[in-house]
Amino acid sequence: MKPFRSMNIIHYIALASAFLGAVFVGNNFLTYIFDFPGVSGTLAPIGLNVYKPVSESYTAGAYVIGMIQTVSYILAILLPLFIISNRLKWRDDSFTNSCAEVIVASAFWAVMFIGIADAIISFVRIEGILPSIVGDDLALSLGKPAFRGTFVHLPLLFLGTMIAIFRKGIDFIWLALLIVLGELLIVITRFIFSYEQAFMGDLVRFWYAGLFLFSSAYTLVHEGHVRVDVLYASFTDKSKSYTNILGSLILGIPLCWVVLIRGLWSESSPFNLALLNFEVTQQGFGMYVKYLMSGFLIIFALSMLFQFCSYIIYYINKLEHNEELVEGIEVK
Repeated sequence: MKPFRSMNIIHYIALASAFLGAVFVGNNFLTYIFDFPGVSGTLAPIGLNVYKPVSESYTAGAYVIGMIQTVSYILAILLPLFIISNRLKWRDDSFTNSCAEVIVASAFWAVMFIGIADAIISFVRIEGILPSIVGDDLALSLGKPAFRGTFVHLPLLFLGTMIAIFRKGIDFIWLALLIVLGELLIVITRFIFSYEQAFMGDLVRFWYAGLFLFSSAYTLVHEGHVRVDVLYASFTDKSKSYTNILGSLILGIPLCWVVLIRGLWSESSPFNLALLNFEVTQQGFGMYVKYLMSGFLIIFALSMLFQFCSYIIYYINKLEHNEELVEGIEVK
């Protein structure tokens, strides 16, 4: 019997949680933003309303997407079994770590581009020069949150995702630099030129929120979070491995799922409500990005879910490797 075979069930829980989290978030957007039936709408004709009442009738094409949505949950449950039983390369922590990196990098680039574009639009709009640049009709449309979100923010979000897929690494330093420059601009314009607008504070808050929430998963894998080492510092490597595995399993993964379920369970859940209505602040000439800041929590929970999964797999493999070394020494 291979050592630590009992760890396979923990390994499965970690992988299944990460895969189900990605499927849950993806299907949430397909269901509530693009009006596809989801699991409940797909199973409703046979009398199985999984988690919400469905009264809407869908086209045949929508039902095909609904079937894919339903099957994706099944695959998320079965794929970890296949990975673990066949000891594929995905069995190490590099795959889940890469997934977390792509999620965070996509959000990072999107937030940087959206912040710059929305701040420019807000500035020229409040100064009354937007109509002379884009025309009266488009200027009026850009003053509507839904239009700006659909035709400005979403393309930039897609651009950020493409950059993250093809570019390795996360350049948090650039977002941190932009935050410093944004604060410096506020100080200079306020105290030297007596000029300040709502969008300037919105931009800094937007970037601040993104920096801290997106970097949480990155900081976790690099042991950058503050740890109160009252007991942990004196543990052996084996005890530390078990502590990190159980802590991620009992505290980390459930926290991520609480955030996702509470925020995305139904159309009236807080994250969905903000995203679907393109929620903005009461300041009409500020930036139209408040709804995206609700999405930051989705990115935080999903990236941390993958990173906790990676954390668990890393320490499981570390324990197995150490045990194999010990057995090899004993055999000799």
